[in-house]
Amino acid sequence: MDWHSHINAYCERLDASFWSEPINAITNLAFIIAAIIVWPRTKGLPLAQALAVILFIIGLGSFLFHTFATPWAALLDVAPIAAFILLYLFAVHRDIIGLGLWAALGATALFFPFAAIVVPLLNMLPFFHISGFYWTVPILLVAYGLALHKTPGIRQGFLTGAAILAVSITARSLDDTLCYVLPIGTHFLWHIFNGVMLGYMIFVYCRHMLAGAARGR
Repeated sequence: MDWHSHINAYCERLDASFWSEPINAITNLAFIIAAIIVWPRTKGLPLAQALAVILFIIGLGSFLFHTFATPWAALLDVAPIAAFILLYLFAVHRDIIGLGLWAALGATALFFPFAAIVVPLLNMLPFFHISGFYWTVPILLVAYGLALHKTPGIRQGFLTGAAILAVSITARSLDDTLCYVLPIGTHFLWHIFNGVMLGYMIFVYCRHMLAGAARGR
């Protein structure tokens, strides 16, 4: 693989120059701003702090991808997103469901076979195949939200997060389709809604942990 080859994947990009995607690049501030806003709420919660740091890094990685547009930058774009998903799942299993360390790690690892089964199925569906992998996350949020309906704040929080993410993924998926009528594309909305959603999900986790501490858990 040529790690420095040019990737032209979004409507806004017209050439290989650094600022060919100015709106896509600048809207990565949504991740960074969300991380800064949520950071004070993470005090005393190491996993929440780690999630906020990863959220900040997501903004940096995505900025690099939408400016350099190379395979190495693409890796820096997707790797922090994957890290956020896995760490949040671990936090859910350990701190919300209440599993032990090794059981929580094992349950988190089940994401890989889950994705391996679900993504090919989504790839067979019109429209959903455009962002097949990303749809696994709102599916999980709905499933966990319904399963944890007796846990205060979690059902509403997870279902709200799933709804925001569904809007975000839809915007990502429409980027190429609407390119002829909207030259700047819709990918920038993916950044904005994702920044809101990921910051909100950290808040949901923090709220749960602080409520548990208040109850003497």
